[in-house]
This record gives sequence, C-alpha cells and structure tokens, in this order.
Amino acid sequence: MSDERKTVIITGASRGIGHSAARLFLERGWRIITCSREDAPPECGRDTNWTLHLPTNLADAVSIEDFINNVNATLGNDAIHGLVNNAGMSPKTPYKERLGCLNGDLDAWHEVFELNFFAPLRLSRGFAKALHRGKGAVVNVTSIAGHMIHPFAGSAYSISKTALSGLTREMANEFAALGVRVNSVAPGEIETDMVQPEYDMLIPRIPLGHMGSPMDVAKTIFFLCSEDSNFVTGTEIWVTGGQHIV
Repeated sequence: MSDERKTVIITGASRGIGHSAARLFLERGWRIITCSREDAPPECGRDTNWTLHLPTNLADAVSIEDFINNVNATLGNDAIHGLVNNAGMSPKTPYKERLGCLNGDLDAWHEVFELNFFAPLRLSRGFAKALHRGKGAVVNVTSIAGHMIHPFAGSAYSISKTALSGLTREMANEFAALGVRVNSVAPGEIETDMVQPEYDMLIPRIPLGHMGSPMDVAKTIFFLCSEDSNFVTGTEIWVTGGQHIV
C-alpha cells in the first residue's frame, strides 16, 4: 500500500459479512464510510478511521441519492479506493418456505431487485468520479445461489444475484476506461444471521466440511480492493469451501 490513507465505502456494514469487512479494513488502516438500515454498533464510533455511518434504505432510490450526496459532500475532492456492494436481502415466508417463481409476491421481487441489483448500480454510478480519482475497485457480493438452485434461497434472491454477476462483467468493461476495477465475490454457506439450523444439511455438500465465516469473505473482498489485485477485473471469486464444484 502507498502512504496515502485509503478510503472504502461498505454497504450493509452493521452485521455479518459487511461488519467483518469494515473491521478488517479498519485493522489495515483504511478510512471507512458505511451504511445500513441500522445504526453502527456504538463501539465502532470510537475508531477515528470510521469516518461516517449513515442509516440508509438502499431499496429506496431517494435514500440512496441522499447517501451519495452526503458522502460526496463529506469527501470533497478526496478519492474513493474501494466500494463494497454487500447489502442484500432474501425474503421468506413466516414458515421459512422458499419463495419461488409461482408463490413469490411480485412486489417483494421488486424490492429484492432494488436492493440486490439496482443499489449496486446506483452507488457505482454515484461514486464513479471519486473512484476514478482513486483508481479504485468495486466489489459486488453475489452468491452461490446465483449460479445453481439453492434449497433455501428464494428465486428472486437467486436471480438478482445472477443479474449482479452479469452487471459485474459489464461494469468491469465500462469502468476500465476510468481506471476502476470491478469484481465480485460469491459466498457459499457462511455463518451469518441468515443461516438457520436447517442449513446444517448442506455441510456434507461442502468439500472442506464446514461453513465459512464472514471474515473468510471479508479477506477476499479486501484482496480485490488492494494493490495485490491490480490486474484483476471482471472476475468472480467463489468463497464456498468448494461447494460450487460438486
């Protein structure tokens, strides 16, 4: 890393993969700007490198625009070196039934796509100039469910992640003109709040024999934002313990 203090924006940072990523970037000396539906944990405010946290509804275009404007105003002419589009949602019925193409509420489909697909696009556009200044990197968090039928992830979630993988490819091509790299990380079964006891049935499908941790994904995200991946763009890295190969 250069002597310049680098800045990263991380969405969905109040818990799970997003929070682990925020902790990791802080540990490695980056300045972080975050958003989530909730406030950041109080202890995080004591870190001077945690520059800004804004509660934001990323499924709402007006809320996203406010977040972009507030962050750009805070940054001024400073650069952004990383944008991590991590926030996502996967709605389920009260009985934890998988919502498919036949039984899913179409209004819920719209909300899923607003958060899982359109929010990364809006944010990447909104911070393109600052990313260009920093010759930065965008990392989209996709999912193993975007590439194969998953027994618990609903169709809207899975298809939105498929679309996000495609968006990563197209953005990598177009953002290259700005000197900005765009990649994605596809987690498998990761021990977060989204994981329920019934997910244990999936462990035999994982060659490494256990679920991953949020930090496993966070470390891959950091790699894709760091100078160690300077010639990597348009790539999706699987963080699945080998589940995607069986």
